[in-house]
Amino acid sequence: MKTYLIATTALVASSFAAMAEGQLNLYNWGNYTSPEMIAKFTEETGIEVTITDYDSNTTALTKVEAGGAGFDLVVPSGNYVPVFARKGLIQELDHSRIPNIGNIAPQWRDVEWDEGRKFSVPWQWGSVGIAVNTSVYSGDVNTSELFLNPPDELVGKINIVPEMTDVMNMAIFNVGGEACTEDLTVLREVRDKLVAAKPKWLSMDYGTTDKLSSGDYAASVNWNGSTMRARINNPDVTFGYPVEGYPLFMDSVALLSDAQNVDEAYQFINFILEPENAAMLSAFARYANGVAGSEEFMPEDMKTAPEIIAPAELAAAGRFLPTCPQSATDLYTAIWTELLK
Repeated sequence: MKTYLIATTALVASSFAAMAEGQLNLYNWGNYTSPEMIAKFTEETGIEVTITDYDSNTTALTKVEAGGAGFDLVVPSGNYVPVFARKGLIQELDHSRIPNIGNIAPQWRDVEWDEGRKFSVPWQWGSVGIAVNTSVYSGDVNTSELFLNPPDELVGKINIVPEMTDVMNMAIFNVGGEACTEDLTVLREVRDKLVAAKPKWLSMDYGTTDKLSSGDYAASVNWNGSTMRARINNPDVTFGYPVEGYPLFMDSVALLSDAQNVDEAYQFINFILEPENAAMLSAFARYANGVAGSEEFMPEDMKTAPEIIAPAELAAAGRFLPTCPQSATDLYTAIWTELLK
């Protein structure tokens, strides 16, 4: 009997250990997740995290919609959260399973794209602008003309990140249009400018941080955090805020409807809403986060970084992108598809 009890106790103990050593599959933008934060999460919970990268919201949406990938969490930009929800790809969050839900900073609790945070919690947020190597080009960096009508110094040296809504809206703002416009006169001008500019670009690539750091790219439509990381490596890199208008974004974590590791996913969601852990995300990727109290844990250099704090005269030019109707998205996709040929 004693032997039986020992064996039973060992079996129960091993079962609890197996439960503790769970799995979580995170589908996220590439080079955007702090390895140190993931290691801390695994150490505290025993949950092993597998991260699969994507390079655009469109890529993520297409992959998730195809089904069968086995992901538990996805991190779409704000204007894509309603699309994922409308298509039934993400599920409503049970806030009772997220004790740290109250740590979301007040300005990010009731956002236009997810009122009451029904489907998502903040990951990081920032702006889309123009990264420029000032040793190659020393002119005005605060204009989208740098990629739509490049100066001679930048011809053949410019990269464009492959995020359709960011690039399309920067071009729309450049010609005086508004986000989600279906004005065909505006969109013809946008299409013509993009098609004419493309031969002057070097690439349409997601991996900008290292190539800006090394000087392989002299300029890129890019995100502010990535640009800050490049500037830390190469002081000649600067971030421009287009005066014509530029997108703001907040990427948020959502629980997929077909998630298999739901308990683990809720543990992760709660974990990233701890101020110290949210600051670890920011310290790695160099974007602001939406968690109150994280400021005291943030790197000192982010508190005054020009990539994080927009010049006062250009701050108002930043705009969060709304979720466009499908009719507008179809028009943009047609232009984007032509651009990718």
